[in-house]
Amino acid sequence: MAGPAGHALARARSLLFVPGHTPQRFDRALASGADAVILDLEDAVAPHDKPVAREHVAAWLRGLGGTARERVLVRLNAGDAPDEHAADLAWLRELGTALPAGLVVPKAASVITLDVIAQAAGAPVALLPLVESADGWAAADALARAPQVLRLVFGHLDFQLDLGLACGPAQDELLPVRLALVAASRRAGLAAPVDGVSPDIHDETLTQADVARSRRLGFGAKLCIHPSQVPLVHAGLAPSEAELDWARRVLQANEQAAGAVFQLDGRMVDAPVLRKAERLLDFQPFEHSRST
Repeated sequence: MAGPAGHALARARSLLFVPGHTPQRFDRALASGADAVILDLEDAVAPHDKPVAREHVAAWLRGLGGTARERVLVRLNAGDAPDEHAADLAWLRELGTALPAGLVVPKAASVITLDVIAQAAGAPVALLPLVESADGWAAADALARAPQVLRLVFGHLDFQLDLGLACGPAQDELLPVRLALVAASRRAGLAAPVDGVSPDIHDETLTQADVARSRRLGFGAKLCIHPSQVPLVHAGLAPSEAELDWARRVLQANEQAAGAVFQLDGRMVDAPVLRKAERLLDFQPFEHSRST
């Protein structure tokens, strides 16, 4: 695993976007209950606001104390906007010790790009490549194994645009891509990847369905665009009481079976089922720092 072992961002379930030119929202986002906050210099910021966004983000990061920095990321501008990307790299070089814990790299498709960003940061900041294109999909294994990469992130909206897809609400068309990112993360020993946003902040039912799909497919986190989505993500990614009860009964029955294969509720329980039960019971909610 290239990313730092035990890194707080490896355990984050919700990553909440905040536009970089809205500093009045930064502290509120950190206190919203989200596991991590992404200060956005890219899509959420108009071109004429990007210089001031960098200033606001840098000033806030420099004033951030305690362990709160461990929950803060910045999304940079992509390489297809060369002027803004170059300005971001210069900005990173000037940050010094005020670096965030992680950098989200949009439209990631090349390890070289990740290397350039890491060199500009000048410190072992965590990198989260955002896979948003056919090229990114093809490079998933290389991106996952690159130095300093902590998790892969799926940008499914831009991905659909890149491939000319018109997905239905269930997004079945994207199943191969999501599975590819989960598998690439597993092969590289990374934390489970981060799934894309649910763009309709008023449709809780759809958001819950999106989170349920993410969990079924092996994702461990989700991007959020509004604080109201955070509790839905946390609830959807956590084991249910029924699952926890099943896991406890599995382990209790295993003790009685003394290591032999046994049946529970009419189903065979062997080593993979035991590991699933143990994993459910090992689930630990993210512990938020109260220090800013």
